[in-house]
Amino acid sequence: MSNVSQISFTELGPMDEHNRELLTNAHPLDWKNPTPADRYNMVVVGAGPAGLVTAAGVAGLGGTVALVERYLFGGDCLNFGCVPSKTLIAAARAAADVRRADRYGIELAFSKVDFAAVMERVRRIRGQISHHDAVQKFQDMGIDVFLGDAAFTGQDTVEVEGQALRFARACIATGARAVRPDIEGLAEAGFHTNESIFSLTELPPRLAVLGSGPLGCELAQAFARLGSEVTIIERSGQFLKREDRDAADIVGRSFMRDGIHCVFNSQVKRVTGGTGGKQLLLVSDGKESSVEVDAILVGYGRAPNVDGLGLEAAGVAYDARHGVNVDDRLRTTNKRIYAAGDVCLKHKFTHTADATARIVIQNALFWGRKKLSALTIPWCTYTDPEVAHVGLYEHEAKERGLEVDTFTKPFKDNDRAVTEGEDEGFVRIHVKKGSDRIVGATIVGRHAGEMISELSVAMAGKVGLSMLANVIHPYPTLSEAIKGVGDMYSHTRLTPLLKKLFVRILAWRR
Repeated sequence: MSNVSQISFTELGPMDEHNRELLTNAHPLDWKNPTPADRYNMVVVGAGPAGLVTAAGVAGLGGTVALVERYLFGGDCLNFGCVPSKTLIAAARAAADVRRADRYGIELAFSKVDFAAVMERVRRIRGQISHHDAVQKFQDMGIDVFLGDAAFTGQDTVEVEGQALRFARACIATGARAVRPDIEGLAEAGFHTNESIFSLTELPPRLAVLGSGPLGCELAQAFARLGSEVTIIERSGQFLKREDRDAADIVGRSFMRDGIHCVFNSQVKRVTGGTGGKQLLLVSDGKESSVEVDAILVGYGRAPNVDGLGLEAAGVAYDARHGVNVDDRLRTTNKRIYAAGDVCLKHKFTHTADATARIVIQNALFWGRKKLSALTIPWCTYTDPEVAHVGLYEHEAKERGLEVDTFTKPFKDNDRAVTEGEDEGFVRIHVKKGSDRIVGATIVGRHAGEMISELSVAMAGKVGLSMLANVIHPYPTLSEAIKGVGDMYSHTRLTPLLKKLFVRILAWRR
C-alpha cells in the first residue's frame, strides 16, 4: 500500500468537496498497489502528461505497463499549472472586461471581486477535470498503477514500496518543480510558488512577483485584475525576455493599465518580516531600495525532478539543472530507458510532454527513429494580450546564418480586431530569404494562442506563406491577419521589372 502518511497535500488548499474529489481521482488514500507482473514491456515513472500519454499509448497497443506516481496523477499541469492558472486568468479577465465595459457604451456598476468564490471555482474546475487523469481510469485500461516513491535498483528494475518492477523498457517522466532561490531571509519570511499560490482563499493586498517569465507575468496580471497591488521585480531589462522586444512592450502597456508596478534590472538581496508584512531589499545598479508587501510569488523557472530516483544504479546520466540526458530519440545513457517531458526538455510545456511521449512509444517499442529535433513546437504566454510563438525568432535565424525576410501585420489593420476593441498586437512571420518557407512566427493578441496553430501546421506540413495567402479566410476574423501577411509576401514578388512587363502586356491588350 502507498505510504501516504508521509505525503503532504497542504498545497491543494482547504480540503473541501472539490479537493476531496481531486484526491479521490489523483491519489486515492485507500489505494492498494497490485502484485507486480513478472516483467513489463514498459515501466513509466511519473504520472504527469508525459507519463500518462506513454502509459496509455503502450497499454492501448497491447503492452504490459506499470505506472508509478509518488504524489498526484496529472502532474503539475492539472494540479498546480495549466488548469488552475487558466481558470484564475479567466476570472481575472472577466473582472477586467466588466471594469472596461464603458468602451463599448455599456455602463456597469462594478462592486467587488469575491476572491474566495474565485478560488472555489478554481478548485471546482480542477476537481472536475481531474477525472480525465484519474488513477482508476488508468487501472481500468489494464495498467498496473503503483502509488509511492520509485527508485531504480539496476539496469532493468525499479523498486516501489518494497516491490520490484522488472522491465524491457522504461520511461522517466517525473517532470519538474518550481525553483526556490537562495535569497537571504526568503524562506523565513515565507513565499509562494505555483505549487502553493492556488491554495489561497484570501486575496493578498500587496503581492511581489519575482521574475517576469510566462508564469510570473500571467499570475501578476491575474492578481492585479482581481484587486492586489502587484509589483514585478525582474532581473533583466524586459518582460518575457525570450520574446521580441516590441511584443513584450505591448504586454507591458497592458500591465500599466492594470496598475502593475514594474522594477527592472533589480535583484532581491534580502527579505525580512513575516505574516504581518515583508520587506524586500532590492539592489539595482548599485543602489538599494525596498518594497513592502504581504505575499511573495517566486517565478524563477523550473528544476527537473531527478533526486532520489536511483539513476546512478540504472546507469542513467543526468545533472540537477538540465535533468536526464537524452539523445535526439529520447534515449538515456541506458538504452533500455527513455525520458519524456519536463525532466529532460528545455521547453517545459504540457503539449511538448505529450509529443515526446509519442516519440518514446514509437522508438522504445517499435524500433522507431522519430527525432525530438523534428518537432515543430509552438507556445503561448496567457497574458492579456497573449504572446504566441513557433519556430525561430529573427535573431535566432541570424545566429544560425539563415537570412530571413520578416513580414508584420498589425491588428489595427484587421477589421475584426477593431470591431472587438482588441486591436493591440500583430502577426509576424519570418520566411527564408528568397522563398516563402516559414521558419518562425509570433502573434501578439488576445487570441494569439488559438491562432498560432495555423502557422504550426503550415511549418510542419511545409506549406509556404504564398499558399496561406491563397487560402480563403472568413471575413471578418482575426485569422485574416495571417492571410494579410501572406499578401504582404506576395506583393514582394512583383519586382519593378515584372511590373514593367505587366504594364506593357496590359497596354497591348487594351
